[in-house]
Amino acid sequence: MTEQEWLAEQFEEQRPRLRAVAYRMLGSLSEADDAVQDAWIRLSRADTSEVENLGAWLTTVVARVALNMLRSRSTRREQSLEVHVPDPIVDPADGTDPEHEAMLADSVGLALLVVLETLTPPERLAFVLHDMFAVPFESIGAILDRSPEASRQLASRARRRVRGSAPVPDADLSAQWEVVEAFLAAAREGDFEGLVALLDPDVVLRADGGVAGLSRFVQGAETVASQAMMWSRADLTLRRALINGAAGIVSLRDGRPFSVGAPIVRNGKIVEFDFLADPERLARLDLTVLVD
Repeated sequence: MTEQEWLAEQFEEQRPRLRAVAYRMLGSLSEADDAVQDAWIRLSRADTSEVENLGAWLTTVVARVALNMLRSRSTRREQSLEVHVPDPIVDPADGTDPEHEAMLADSVGLALLVVLETLTPPERLAFVLHDMFAVPFESIGAILDRSPEASRQLASRARRRVRGSAPVPDADLSAQWEVVEAFLAAAREGDFEGLVALLDPDVVLRADGGVAGLSRFVQGAETVASQAMMWSRADLTLRRALINGAAGIVSLRDGRPFSVGAPIVRNGKIVEFDFLADPERLARLDLTVLVD
């Protein structure tokens, strides 16, 4: 085996972890793959003779690449009126793809990724690397060109925001499905009161329709129920799906993906509903299992 072949083999062993790091950092599946590919290019050109821990070295490379991507993103997502929903990981309702399991470890739901989008790039990097991948603050500080203590403070600040904003869904998937299906049934039947009863009073609905689409952010059970009543009159085919490991919905119109919906069920109520309805981004997701 040549050195390049050995490096390729080692890289493939690390790929699931690297994709998981990049996905949490970027909230984008395509950008995560780009970051991992960039890491491979750098590895293939680097002198690794003095690298003691290849996995740690690659994690650092991916983190640096992702940090640069975050910093160079357009200001579109920073505009206060824009709604951005990160890329969902979609699986059939009967089970998660093994390739997705590493990316979904630690219950990385869309609600968590939405909150991570509100962090500064250094805060996001410090939180993701330390809290999710146990990277020491000395290494994080080296990436950010800050002291370990400053990196610790960044992670702490991010942690407080995540804990206060990211709802954690009920662990029982069957219980999640019961609430989601009851919600869909009430929408089909035009049962407004039934919809309101399934929603937390402070429920949040976030819909990302893309640059040319209709994006919106609404809050409150009655407002969200009214939106559901409106959408129920559209000619859509609904498919059950796992969205980032939780009960969710993929809707189709004329056989093509129209939206991916990720309700967050907590204590038997829907507390958050995140929709991706951006046609361009939906086209990049692998939904063939649900569409065919």
